[in-house]
Amino acid sequence: MKTIIEPFRIKVVEPIKLTTRQQREDALLAAGLNVFSLRAEDVLIDLLTDSGTGAMSSEQWAGVMRGDESYAGATSFFRFYDRVHELTGFEHVLPTHQGRASERILFEVLVRDGMVVPNNNHFDTTRANVEHSGGEAVDLVIDEGRDPKSQHPLKGNMSIERLEQLFERVGPDRIPLVMLTVTNNSGGGQPVSMENIRAVRAVCDKYKKPFFLDACRFAENAYFIKLREEGYQDRTVSEIVREMFSLVDGATISAKKDGLVNIGGLLLFRSADLAGEA
Repeated sequence: MKTIIEPFRIKVVEPIKLTTRQQREDALLAAGLNVFSLRAEDVLIDLLTDSGTGAMSSEQWAGVMRGDESYAGATSFFRFYDRVHELTGFEHVLPTHQGRASERILFEVLVRDGMVVPNNNHFDTTRANVEHSGGEAVDLVIDEGRDPKSQHPLKGNMSIERLEQLFERVGPDRIPLVMLTVTNNSGGGQPVSMENIRAVRAVCDKYKKPFFLDACRFAENAYFIKLREEGYQDRTVSEIVREMFSLVDGATISAKKDGLVNIGGLLLFRSADLAGEA
């Protein structure tokens, strides 16, 4: 559907504090020029926060009131589970309070001291959780992904050559899993092709290693595939999403991005044993 106006009404507004240039300069100096030390209320235009900032629908807000808060067997969980299963095809679905919690659990289960976890580009919390578990986070994005001037349409891809070289250099025993971030957040939000996902899958199959997506932007990545990758123009985003998830053994997801909710995350597993450990 194409429209010349947004096909929705916004029912809630939140005022922002308007600041003068001098106030902004004073705030920056007081923070030692460290934007992480700024008070959020002093930030007029926030280009850092992407979590939980999407407007929720009237049905979502109504769902807050319909929510079943039963301590066990809650109706809300089964509604949530059914939708996630429909979108991803995964049987083992663990809800978490945030995506970074999903990462923490995953790496606590799989990563030990001295291990190496490859990714196209690790997001900052992903890297921190790998290192917290004693591992080394290695970025293997393609050369085009490091070149801001490159017009490569899918420059979030992982270098398959470098991935193979890493396996040869450190040995399969030191690599507990391979991860791929879609879209490549720390690489400028650049998309990853389905061809690249399949190629990483093939390497994981060769070395018998689990393959996980950091899939906070799974829908956006699927839409980029539809727009930019040959053979997917006539596929729906939902179909592309299902194909992406069918190629992996699990995923960590912050539902505050493409899930368009205020809080929450997901940890998905193909393996019942790994899900049980988690």
